[in-house]
Amino acid sequence: MNAYDNALRQLEKAAKLIKLDKEVVARLSAPEKVAMASLPVKMDDGSLQIFQGYRVQYNSARGPYKGGIRFHPQVDLDEVKALAFWMAIKCAVVDIPMGGGKGGVVVNPKSLSQSELEKLARTWIRSFRDIVGPEKDIPAPDVYTTGREMTQIMDTFSKLNGNKYSPGVITGKPISMGGSLARNVATGLGTAYTVREAAKTLKIKLKGAKVVLQGFGNASTFAGEYLEKMGAIVVGVSDSKGSILIPKGAKVSKILEHKAKTGSVIGFAGSKKVSTEDLLTAKCDILIPGALENQITAAIAKKLNCKIIGEAANGPTLPEADPVIEKKKILVVPDILANSGGVCISYLEWVQNNMGYYWSFDEVASKMEKNITQGFKDAYALSKKHKVDMRKATMVLAVERVMEAFNQKGIWP
Repeated sequence: MNAYDNALRQLEKAAKLIKLDKEVVARLSAPEKVAMASLPVKMDDGSLQIFQGYRVQYNSARGPYKGGIRFHPQVDLDEVKALAFWMAIKCAVVDIPMGGGKGGVVVNPKSLSQSELEKLARTWIRSFRDIVGPEKDIPAPDVYTTGREMTQIMDTFSKLNGNKYSPGVITGKPISMGGSLARNVATGLGTAYTVREAAKTLKIKLKGAKVVLQGFGNASTFAGEYLEKMGAIVVGVSDSKGSILIPKGAKVSKILEHKAKTGSVIGFAGSKKVSTEDLLTAKCDILIPGALENQITAAIAKKLNCKIIGEAANGPTLPEADPVIEKKKILVVPDILANSGGVCISYLEWVQNNMGYYWSFDEVASKMEKNITQGFKDAYALSKKHKVDMRKATMVLAVERVMEAFNQKGIWP
């Protein structure tokens, strides 16, 4: 089953639970528009290469399309459609007025020079500029794209539109180019907010609560740092080189210092190297899977020894593991809610761009906190109402919000 099939299976489960009208299911089961383009790029050696580019505009019932552009050799249409669907769901869960979209280019970006990447980014927006714009479709960075490429896309779009300065055409830009404060910490901070709400629900005190971070990239490290500020203690981490448990706990900043010096978390003072399975199943209060997808299998789920899981990564839990986790009464904050801080801040960047006025870090973080914590509360209420886990509840919440927009708009013409 590919990613898009899996997305539709999630939709079907939610639709069955709330007895969703078949016509609404049909409208949500296919993207509104799929655009493809061949992107010619003159390489540094003078040769010409053609790259396949995509933009999927999945659903605009709640607002303009929103979603990243990824440069990756394994990009395909089904993957982009699935990601566009999930973006529509994420926006609805945290109740921001945007729909779902996604873009991609089939390319190994590591094989391209900076000048070739710039040409590719500028060619992408030149090819898709008719369907992209501040009031139509607002892209953002994704896998192997950065604020640099977003700035080049903004610059190209502005020049192609009569030199009209258009910062709101894209988000994820550097601060100097109209980006938003708090963007760099958004995913981890959002995860920390949702975990805090989960702890309140279970009446778990965060002061002294033990946290395990799988993965030590942007999302996990900031989730760990903000949970530390709330009183929690990090007792386990991992990176691409391996996993460690730290019985007495350690500050994330100290682990980062060690990793910067040695290239890995392995060997941190007072730690013990363990397997990935041992890390995931270690005794703790909070587990943050923030690395790769498909990490928590049904077999690992049976051995989990935590109370809360905050999915900072996309798809870290296999579908067959969910019923096992539910039976163990572990509260899961699913990825479409736990890591939605990024799209919240992207929305707020777009708002700032469009009004030409910029907020402080604390103002942006506070606005994001309001959306993401309310999303948790709304999803948790639905999980109790329908007696389902939080993953199903968040999908139901999103589908109900999109359905409401369908009902208000009707069908035109």
